[in-house]
Amino acid sequence: MPSWFRREPEAGADDPTGEIPGASLAKLIEEADGTAAAADASKSDVSSGVVTSELERALSDRQALIQLCLYALDRARSGGVVERLEQGLAGIGVTAVRPDGQRFDPAVHEAGGAVATDDPALDGLVAETEVVGFNDHDRLLRPPIVTVYTKR
Repeated sequence: MPSWFRREPEAGADDPTGEIPGASLAKLIEEADGTAAAADASKSDVSSGVVTSELERALSDRQALIQLCLYALDRARSGGVVERLEQGLAGIGVTAVRPDGQRFDPAVHEAGGAVATDDPALDGLVAETEVVGFNDHDRLLRPPIVTVYTKR
């Protein structure tokens, strides 16, 4: 690896591997969730404008990173890379949506195709997921593109 690509650890850094230490990660999560904002806002040396702008920036950065991960996931050729990206996203509340076997719902699914069936029990069910969708907690980020069974 070229020397310009490597991240040199800061002097006195706890973790030279490049991972975020647990305490710092917990603080970032609290700030992004807004749970730390109320506690910080009560401190006399912190103005609410600073807290709000930092929180807005953190949330904006989170959304940008999620979109970047989805972009990388869509282009990954390795099943292991896809699995690792999905695990990482799930760790922050962004979950993959694969509605195979569920009733097609145009509010949360996008029909990409249809497959004919003679079985009336399958009519209107999702046959397969063509493109995985994603939810950020309860909010739909991207609907899954699915193939739907239709009666002949």
